[in-house]
Amino acid sequence: MAVLQVRFERKMLAHVPWGLIFTTLAIAGIGIYNLASAARVPTMWMSQSAYLGVGLIAMAAVCLVDYRFFHQWAPVLYGLNLLACCALFVIGHKAKGAVGWFVIGPLRLQPAEFMKIGVILMLARYYHDTHRPSEPSYGLVRLIPPLLIVLVPAAVIVIQPDLGTSMMILLASATVILFGRPKLWIVVALAMALLSVSVVIWNDFVRDPSDNHRTLIRHAMKLHQQQRIVSWLNPEADVRGASYHAVQSMIAVGSGELTGKGWRQGTQTGLSFLPEQHTDFIFSVWAEEHGFLACLLLLLLYGGMLLGSLGVAFGARDRFGAFVAVGVAAMIFWHVFQNIGMVIGLLPVTGITLPLMSYGGSSLVSVLISLGLVVNVGMRRHMFT
Repeated sequence: MAVLQVRFERKMLAHVPWGLIFTTLAIAGIGIYNLASAARVPTMWMSQSAYLGVGLIAMAAVCLVDYRFFHQWAPVLYGLNLLACCALFVIGHKAKGAVGWFVIGPLRLQPAEFMKIGVILMLARYYHDTHRPSEPSYGLVRLIPPLLIVLVPAAVIVIQPDLGTSMMILLASATVILFGRPKLWIVVALAMALLSVSVVIWNDFVRDPSDNHRTLIRHAMKLHQQQRIVSWLNPEADVRGASYHAVQSMIAVGSGELTGKGWRQGTQTGLSFLPEQHTDFIFSVWAEEHGFLACLLLLLLYGGMLLGSLGVAFGARDRFGAFVAVGVAAMIFWHVFQNIGMVIGLLPVTGITLPLMSYGGSSLVSVLISLGLVVNVGMRRHMFT
């Protein structure tokens, strides 16, 4: 069994993905700067700064440990995170109808954020250990274990209920599974399933209801779930109710124009028209106050982060390292895609944070730990075969 080895050699410096580290620090710095305007309460951005410090220390600590240690201990880390998610139903703190946090004095810990790391490590271990050069593609039977690895925590989290985080685990994991080269018919079946979802949405929410057709899933959904989809497809349907978040967000983004209104000069932000402006809709604040060009800069930084992670993946010396890097890149991509998509009205509103930008200690620390794993893989790719 692998033991914890903390080691740093000078030759590792030549392989450190400095571009990835730079983009991480740049986005995190922008996040604190933007949060100081979005929150308007000094204690909030100061608290986030403290979490950033903790996260950077955790990131550095993860970099110093030979990542093969995480390969060996992936089942333990996965199991402990799953146990923590289950424990929420007994001793968790309930807020806004969900039981997703442990509250210890002033600290709030969200296990679901760290469960993402556990799932990525476990999937990476599975694809590393089960690789067969004579059978590179994965059929249905070989996909049962990774599906169980993903579906069990996703089901636990959706019961909390936290549909957004569960969806992120499913999307990131699906990306990892596709990277693992499943058989072609499985990819075709997945594409057909996505097409079927589109047909269901059209039938239940777009098709003219006057013909009295039968809905497929809408009648089984809760009212607020129906309203989210309706407000996504037609934001003007209920601008004071279900569409309020989306409409106010789009107003904020559009009003920023090319260069923005200036730091702390945003009217949507300053007058608190924008709900959850320090968490889910933090990008709206950035867009309103700094404009299109600054939004483009932020997207370029995220793009650099993703390219850096994928560069580490394709340069990794073993499958475990490659799958860890791909999993982290997928997790960040889907978070950015969903969050910005909902902010500009292209996707339904969900409680998805923007990595390194949204307020939240668990989210910030978990993302930094994840990126620490990627840096770890990159800086040790020369050490072994």
